Amino acid sequence: MNRRKFLSYVGSGCCGLILNSCATAPITDRRQFKIIPEAKLNAQAAQIYEKVKKNEKLITDSKLDQIKEIGKKMEDSISEYFYKAKLNDPTANFDWEYILIDNKKVRNAWCMPGGKIAVYSGILEVTKNENGLAAVMGHEIAHAVAKHSVERASRGAVLNVSTQVIDILSGGKLSTVNRTTGMNTVGLISQLGIMNPFNRKQESEADYLGMIFSSLSGFNIKETVKIWERMKEFNKGKKTPEFMSTHPSPDNRIKKINEWTNEIILKYPPINIS
Repeated sequence: MNRRKFLSYVGSGCCGLILNSCATAPITDRRQFKIIPEAKLNAQAAQIYEKVKKNEKLITDSKLDQIKEIGKKMEDSISEYFYKAKLNDPTANFDWEYILIDNKKVRNAWCMPGGKIAVYSGILEVTKNENGLAAVMGHEIAHAVAKHSVERASRGAVLNVSTQVIDILSGGKLSTVNRTTGMNTVGLISQLGIMNPFNRKQESEADYLGMIFSSLSGFNIKETVKIWERMKEFNKGKKTPEFMSTHPSPDNRIKKINEWTNEIILKYPPINIS
């Protein structure tokens, strides 16, 4: 097959993928590219979650009860919001679950595809109160609601295929560069120039959606900016240049949260569950 014909086939295939995979993020209506089946990621996430539960030391006291109570309020409020807006509920196929991991050294939380949530005890030093914990959980839940993992997996798959195609068309020059430099040069450029900016966009979207979900659930989202101010203090001296990071800089994050707060309070008040 000659190169021109090969390129035409590749181009046709890519166009087909793009046409069949366009979607929008809930509420923000940001255009999304998704070719990896959500059900596949949910199943994989559930398996990994079970391993985490077996391998980590879990806390099952009143702190976990508080996490579950906050989570249940968000579950109900998110579903009710989409029901009242006559939109498809992005959490319809979620199998919600919550764990609290006993690790004070880790100030983090996450939500896997399908609603599998973990909170590390170290983050409780930062959240301080129920509204603070709701802010963190809302952010992590927003990642799952907006299908960010599906997007990242889809983009990663396309980048891998594209790199292989370019390597073939260039007669293996990319492979030669990688061997000469001793690193995945194209992968590094893709990470800094494509994936990191995209991940920062997702993080900012999760901040925005998380505040909406917290507000809909009846929590005081004015606590959100205080969370990131405290986190900034905890991470003092560990600042990474934004272009090298998957997250927005603390200052940019705080600025946007302050800009959004009053608008969200007025536009997304606590929702009544029917």
